[in-house]
Amino acid sequence: MKKNALWLLCVLVLPAIAFGSKEDDLVTGLPGQPQKQKALFYWFFEAQHNSSHLPLVLWLNGGPGCSSIAFGAAQELGPFLVHTKSGNLTFNNFSWNKEANMLFLEAPVGVGFSYSNNSMDLQKLGDQVTSEDSLVFLINWFKKFPEFRSNEFYIAGESYAGHYVPQLAEVIYDRNKKVTRVSRINLKGFMIGNAVIDDATDTAGIVDYAWSHAIISDKLHKHIHSSCRFGETLNQNESAQCVESFIGFAKAYAEINIYSIYTPICLSSLSSPRKPKLVLSHGRLTSQGLWNSLPSGYDPCTEGYTEKYFNRKDVQRALHANITNIPYPYKSCSAVIKWSEAPTTVIPIIQKLLKGGLRIWIFSGDTDGRVPVTSTRYSIKKMGLKVESPWRSWFHKRQVAGWVETYAGGLTFATVRGAGHQVPTFAPSQSLSLFSHFLSSLPLPSSRF
Repeated sequence: MKKNALWLLCVLVLPAIAFGSKEDDLVTGLPGQPQKQKALFYWFFEAQHNSSHLPLVLWLNGGPGCSSIAFGAAQELGPFLVHTKSGNLTFNNFSWNKEANMLFLEAPVGVGFSYSNNSMDLQKLGDQVTSEDSLVFLINWFKKFPEFRSNEFYIAGESYAGHYVPQLAEVIYDRNKKVTRVSRINLKGFMIGNAVIDDATDTAGIVDYAWSHAIISDKLHKHIHSSCRFGETLNQNESAQCVESFIGFAKAYAEINIYSIYTPICLSSLSSPRKPKLVLSHGRLTSQGLWNSLPSGYDPCTEGYTEKYFNRKDVQRALHANITNIPYPYKSCSAVIKWSEAPTTVIPIIQKLLKGGLRIWIFSGDTDGRVPVTSTRYSIKKMGLKVESPWRSWFHKRQVAGWVETYAGGLTFATVRGAGHQVPTFAPSQSLSLFSHFLSSLPLPSSRF
């Protein structure tokens, strides 16, 4: 991480005399000057077998501001899951480190155990800062673990990681063109699930999903589309009508879990209604603060257990975490960061990286109402890709596990039947099969046998 440059400038009216380069005047530090430091926390699990030859996969959760350790590692796809009120861990028989070396990163600073000793850093976060800091982390991580530098490298994630993953892949891809072979990261592709991709299509998709699943009325569905007209500029009166329509949309989800529309909500005293974990922003609506009021339903009970677990001092000592005594409790989704920058779409990045030869899979749990399958289908349609293998069922253990379509250039889109927003939580066996086929670049099974 670069320190803020402090320059000592000499203003002299002596134009005919050379005084050396400006680098000669650079003040690199002062006695007693505090060091600016960012520290990103990670948890690494080697593959359960043949780790030196299997791929390395970086997993990122979204938010922005949600922990890849509290969610990805501890509730979804890590080898140990926090699934009990007692705080004991259980083995995950469908851990993704059966297929790859798994690296979980809490990014950006202010998320989980990651921190900065400059509090202003927490107020100036965004997509660009996150990708740049994550790249610096990876460069340093490979210096510490050089034995994995030649392994195939992939990035995976869900939710707002639909921004994080392609953006990080892009900065790695661009950097690889400029550095020596020995310094390159062996990036081969990425996969994203229930992913925030494009504001206009994401927002239209969330509305159409709610209507098609009988959560909102015909009248409200029609009124939202007529007053919002996604992807277009609205005048002030139309914008007010759009916000009013979405208030009704929010009320329709108030008593269920928008992230998994068919599962019960958690009634445990450990859980309470919280702000949503996902910023699915539409530019006009964000300016009204509407998305901050959209309900997420009640948190799954395991989230409360997970936060309690990672706040334990014995757990933190075992993980070498919180050694600086961060002045706020561990949260699954940060309450201390401020997001100030994000593009409205990552579709151009995905298209660029497809042309660059990366393998890209997008998957969608089809009972998620927050970043639903309709949003993803609209986003892919917007890319204008040619269908290579048309829509069909895919199977796991002789049952339909979902549907899949592949496109020219290397993009695969797969649904996971009956899974909510966090696909590995709701469909662990199917998601492990999906992951395995992605890594091996094999088509998903097309028959029961």
